[in-house]
Amino acid sequence: MTLAVGPVAVARRHIEMVISEGGFGPGDKLPTERELAAAAGVSRAVIRTALDELAETGVVVRYVGRGTFLAPQAVPEPAAGAGFPSPAEIMTARLVLEPEILPVTVSAATQQDIDEMHRCLRGGDAARVSEDFERWDTLLHHSFALATHNVVLINLSQLLIDSRNQPIWGGLKRRSFSPERRQCYCDEHKAIVAAIEDRDPDAAREAMRVHLRHVRTTLLGDHT
Repeated sequence: MTLAVGPVAVARRHIEMVISEGGFGPGDKLPTERELAAAAGVSRAVIRTALDELAETGVVVRYVGRGTFLAPQAVPEPAAGAGFPSPAEIMTARLVLEPEILPVTVSAATQQDIDEMHRCLRGGDAARVSEDFERWDTLLHHSFALATHNVVLINLSQLLIDSRNQPIWGGLKRRSFSPERRQCYCDEHKAIVAAIEDRDPDAAREAMRVHLRHVRTTLLGDHT
C-alpha cells in the first residue's frame, strides 16, 4: 500500500495523531484550525481540507462558527480494502439486537440513566441539521445499552455504532433527513424512553421495533 503524501496527507496524519494521543472523547472540541496549522507546519487552508476529509468519513463533525468536534463514538478510519457492512446488514443486526437489550435496560436503569436519555431527547429536539441530529440519535441509542450496566451489551451497542461510521451510511442519513422525519423519529424516541420510565419491557421492546422498522423503510425502502 502506498502511503499518501503531500501537505494535506501530512495534516491529516497530524490531526489523527492529535485525536488518538490527546485524550479526546466523543463530542470533544478539537484545537482550532490555527493551532493545528501551527503544530503541523502547514497552512490553515490545508488543515481545513484535511478536516473536511475527516468529516466526510465521519471521524469529526464541523459546525460553522463553533469549531470541529470529535464525532460521537468516533473510530479510526478502516484500512484500505477493509470491508464495510452494508446498510441492510446494519439494520438487520440492529433489529435483532437493540429491541432485546431493552428489557435489561428497563430492569437496570437508574434515575441518572433516565436523565441522560432525556438529555439526548432534548438534543434531538433542538437539532436542525442531519449531522447534529445523528449525533444525538447515536448518543440516545447508546444510552439504552449503557443503562443495562452490562459490559457485553454495551460493547455490542458500540459495535453497532462503529459499523455505521462509514460514508455510505452517512450519505443515506443525510439524504433522508427532513424536519418532518426528524420530528417523527423524536416522537418514536420519546415512546421508547416513556416505556423505560414505566418499567414496561414489552412496550419498550415493541417501541424500539416500530422505530427501527421505520428507519429501515426510510433508508432502504424495505416494507417487510
